[in-house]
Amino acid sequence: MCVFYRNNNEELSVDGMSLGAIAKQYGSPLYVYSAAGITDAFTRFQNAVAPVNGKVYFAMKANSALGVLALIGKLGGGMDIVSAGELARAIAAGIKPSDVVFSGVGKTNDEIRQALACNIGQINAESQAEVAAISAIAKEMDLLAPVALRVNVDVSPSTHAKISTGERNTKFGISTNQREACDIYQQMAKDPHISPAGLAVHIGSQIRDLAPFERAYSALLALAIELRNAGWPVPNLDLGGGVGIDYDTAGPTDFKEYGLLVQRLFAGQGFNLGFEPGRAIIANNGALITQVIYVKQGGDKRFIIVDAAMNDLLRPTLYEAHHAIWPLDKPGISTSKADIVGPVCETGDYLGLDRDMPNLSAGDGLAILSAGAYGAAMASNYNSRSPAAEVMVVDGAAHLLRAARPIADYINDEMIPNYTDIPE
Repeated sequence: MCVFYRNNNEELSVDGMSLGAIAKQYGSPLYVYSAAGITDAFTRFQNAVAPVNGKVYFAMKANSALGVLALIGKLGGGMDIVSAGELARAIAAGIKPSDVVFSGVGKTNDEIRQALACNIGQINAESQAEVAAISAIAKEMDLLAPVALRVNVDVSPSTHAKISTGERNTKFGISTNQREACDIYQQMAKDPHISPAGLAVHIGSQIRDLAPFERAYSALLALAIELRNAGWPVPNLDLGGGVGIDYDTAGPTDFKEYGLLVQRLFAGQGFNLGFEPGRAIIANNGALITQVIYVKQGGDKRFIIVDAAMNDLLRPTLYEAHHAIWPLDKPGISTSKADIVGPVCETGDYLGLDRDMPNLSAGDGLAILSAGAYGAAMASNYNSRSPAAEVMVVDGAAHLLRAARPIADYINDEMIPNYTDIPE
């Protein structure tokens, strides 16, 4: 059942609160998250991997709101980060650095120093050059760096090209095909400034078929066993994330089959396992609320122009992503197809195309569902628009996580050079 539902008055609601009432209080556009839904999704994922003692690290690139991170930390989750900025946010949310995994292909020397200085739990290195940089910085700081090696097992996840990371033609990981990963891991294990933490893999995002996971995990396990049998320590296997969700119904994700797959492959193998779900925990537990500004009939097409735009939710423009869109009030009978578009000056500024929609008027509210992941986290102030605020509903009450930033604040951040020597 979708976490967003219609109450007795047919108003779209979450955790006992009408979304229309929340928008009336906090304005529009507005992100609304369900604490109960996040708790349920995280707990069910955690339970699915509990038989193999899996540790869950939330992929905070999906949603980095401090209120979301703090909730997941309270539930026992760590964080998977990809920048020093995300590290700072994780710590600000109360996450212990030892419960943080630092992923990503382009960590700078300053980022590596910051991670090592706070005793981060694990750094996933993705190239021989990065391993060398970590070793040199660890030597300079007189400490041991906990480093896992991210491998590329050349497995297609059969998902969108822009979120596919498991094939050899992508920038991610070190190939296992020519034994490059095996050789680099052995060099890491011999390095006096590195504590070898194990191996990592992540083949992509929004994966609905378990077969690519099985191929990737089997390849990872074979390499780990080979290294261990050769006498090298391989304490941890980081299995990444990527479990897909249902964007059509925005209902909860079933993690049972994924958990059974992991158990079948890894139970009794003697490795500590890490998991990095992001979208699967947060996407269907967040919605973007928007208000109709105008309805315009253009030739054979109806345009519903709303106050949310691609600067608030980029996924439809960037990935051709589909999000279910529901009226906030009692839905009428669909009258015709319509494009739901924003005010940004781009033809690509749309939230949904060719949708069956009822008659709508200025002031009516809509909810773009499954927007909890890669929504607010990817927002910008393009067209000098302030991104949507964020609210969390906790125990039947709405709490502001982040207010919409006034445009005056953006302007005050900027400076104008002295142009006195330039003639008017």
